[in-house]
Amino acid sequence: MTIRVIIADDQAMVREAFSVLLGAQPGIEVVATAEDGSVAVALAEELRPDVVVMDIRMPVLNGIEATRRITTHPELATKILVLTTFNLDEYVYEALRAGASGFLLKDASGGLLTEAVHVLARGDALLAPDITRRLITEFARLGPAARPAAGVTIDALTARESEVLVLVAQGLSNAEIAGSIIVAEETVKTHVGRILNKLGLRDRTQAAIFAYESGLVTPRVPPKA
Repeated sequence: MTIRVIIADDQAMVREAFSVLLGAQPGIEVVATAEDGSVAVALAEELRPDVVVMDIRMPVLNGIEATRRITTHPELATKILVLTTFNLDEYVYEALRAGASGFLLKDASGGLLTEAVHVLARGDALLAPDITRRLITEFARLGPAARPAAGVTIDALTARESEVLVLVAQGLSNAEIAGSIIVAEETVKTHVGRILNKLGLRDRTQAAIFAYESGLVTPRVPPKA
């Protein structure tokens, strides 16, 4: 099935480059581009894409608010892939809380961008390793009590599901989790699905956020030299 993509970036050259790159990939169709967040939201509502590749800094409506409006829309199942740069780290946490399912740095290779679109379209989540490290640092700075998860608690999970959630929050894949707790990978997928369903979460990225915000996982950052 063809993955339908919208590219939102205020720079025309970036929109064109990503459109050409992704549009040339088998199984991906770029259905529209947007020069700001407001246009991205309107196009998402009209075209119902599978994935929006979203810049953070845009005029009229920034990428964080555009992400929030798209991911909370009751009739959309669109996943958001946010592109960021090192000097935008402060926005990563808020964009994740707004519902983004993946992050890549803007200097990522074309192959990695293509793979990221496929990952999000099949319902998984993606965080570049550098972004993950910075995200954990931000959680450590805020502390779990600073951003409490609302409406649900870890009491809804079984002991095994809590164990799996901890490993998801640590960035392990299903295969790595299966090896860690000595079960089949399909069993891990079942556990992850039940976790998302019980907690009312969209994907693994949101599950990781919940794990930190609920205090189930306490981030540990190496001390400064």
